[in-house]
Amino acid sequence: MKTITIEGQLRTEFGKRATRQIRSQAAVPAVIYGGAKEINFSAPAAAFKGLVYTPNFQLAEVKLDGATYRCILKDLQFDKVSDELIHVDLLELIDDKKVVATIPLKFTGSAKGVKDGGRFVSKIKALKVKALPKDLKEVIEVPVDHLEINGNIRVEDVKAENIEILNSPRIPIASIVMTRQLKQEEAAAKK
Repeated sequence: MKTITIEGQLRTEFGKRATRQIRSQAAVPAVIYGGAKEINFSAPAAAFKGLVYTPNFQLAEVKLDGATYRCILKDLQFDKVSDELIHVDLLELIDDKKVVATIPLKFTGSAKGVKDGGRFVSKIKALKVKALPKDLKEVIEVPVDHLEINGNIRVEDVKAENIEILNSPRIPIASIVMTRQLKQEEAAAKK
């Protein structure tokens, strides 16, 4: 799995004044949750770019004063006006503790319904899952070979080993819809 390294400094001062000073130096305040204690640190905004501005699921390796923490992204906060990153929450990965993460879906194969003239529509791009850190993957692969026109793949149809899917099982994640041309041909055949 792809890992991004972030080097930062532990924060000693807290509050509005200290946070504004950190942001004025083009750095972002951040917190690591999930471990023995919360770790407050700051790192350059550019260091978070590869983790924040991507649709991929990645790990972050945070290096602070000689210690290294394996984490995943938990939450982000952006400035309402300038849209700059102003705060990051990370979740530390502990080997025997399950974590909740959002993992993107990857549709594999070519659907039978598309070959017959239908159009593939993806309704959900990622699933919320609960798993041990060793079982986390970059993507969850969903085969769509068997999908026919007007057919759906639902969350309950997704099979992922050692991963508990938290989304509602009846929600459709992908379907094949009829194109306008197919509808017209069907209507012409009925006349």
